[in-house]
Amino acid sequence: MTATVAGDARLAQLLDEATRAIDRLTGWFFEPRQATLRLDGRGTPSIEPPVPPIRLDRLAIEGSELPLTPESLVVVGAPVGPGFDGPRLTLRYGRAFPRSHGNVIAEGRWGFTEEDGSPEGRTPLAIRRACMLLVLRNLPPLADDASLEARNRWRILEERTRDQSYRLDGFHQQPRLLTGDPEIDALLEPYMKPSPFGAA
Repeated sequence: MTATVAGDARLAQLLDEATRAIDRLTGWFFEPRQATLRLDGRGTPSIEPPVPPIRLDRLAIEGSELPLTPESLVVVGAPVGPGFDGPRLTLRYGRAFPRSHGNVIAEGRWGFTEEDGSPEGRTPLAIRRACMLLVLRNLPPLADDASLEARNRWRILEERTRDQSYRLDGFHQQPRLLTGDPEIDALLEPYMKPSPFGAA
């Protein structure tokens, strides 16, 4: 990549756009962020935060602090390992989060990361690749007519060089059409946010 194709400011803008697109499409964000979340108690021992907790610094119900020890609280979060089915905070010993709107405050580091030996984990490699491909797709000369042809190349069923003709396969209905690019969609699909518990 040369500065004439894209300077640092343009690349930073494209990376930001690609990151936001991936976050929106998958329902997660993939780097650690400090945040305070207000969650709804449901009268059950478990609540599902919208993103995996990496580190929980504070948990309070209606202003009352809860202990964060493993004996009192089970935290299912990041770095995410095999078998991850969604983030969860579960109170132990028969305690429950009282049913109310926004009565649970959870503070800490949040994000969907994978194990790399560090406490916070890393952005999944497939997500990093999808982000790079989205950026490259929007760079000249990749953002011109030749780029469109290259992105549709996977649809070619038949091509004749002498007659200069080709036949494209139609767009087939996929379970989830995310970006329209099968390579990027295949990278993102395993990271789609699951439906919350009890969702119909």
